[in-house]
Amino acid sequence: MAAPHRPAPNTVSDQEAWERVLVLHARVEKELAHALQRRHGIGLSEHRALELLAHSDDGELRMQELADRIGLGQSSVTRLVARLEAAGFAFKDLCPSDRRGVYAVITEEGRSRCEAARATYAEVLSSALDAFAADPVHAPTVQALRAAGG
Repeated sequence: MAAPHRPAPNTVSDQEAWERVLVLHARVEKELAHALQRRHGIGLSEHRALELLAHSDDGELRMQELADRIGLGQSSVTRLVARLEAAGFAFKDLCPSDRRGVYAVITEEGRSRCEAARATYAEVLSSALDAFAADPVHAPTVQALRAAGG
């Protein structure tokens, strides 16, 4: 049996490192959600869905693929797309070759809202990460995230 992993001196355990990632994630997500809602009237999940649709072939994705890529269940993505439809940012369409296949399709209004929100998302994300980078507890996590980005 392999020996348990023991952190080297002056390092944190896997659990401590993971908890720091979770704290960082939760706080950054909260700031992003607040800014997107306040400035653009969309939630964070709506923004992510619009980004995925805007960058997909023909501006559409199967509902299940959208759910998988956002990390939501089928019923949650159905409600998400219903909100996008109500706002005029997307609509549902049936696959012509498989009538059971349902697609979410971005509208021009959805593309415009996505484009407008993109700068806010980038600005708030960078600002939040910069604030955490100034905190000695979270600085190594932010540095690792930014280094992983290449």
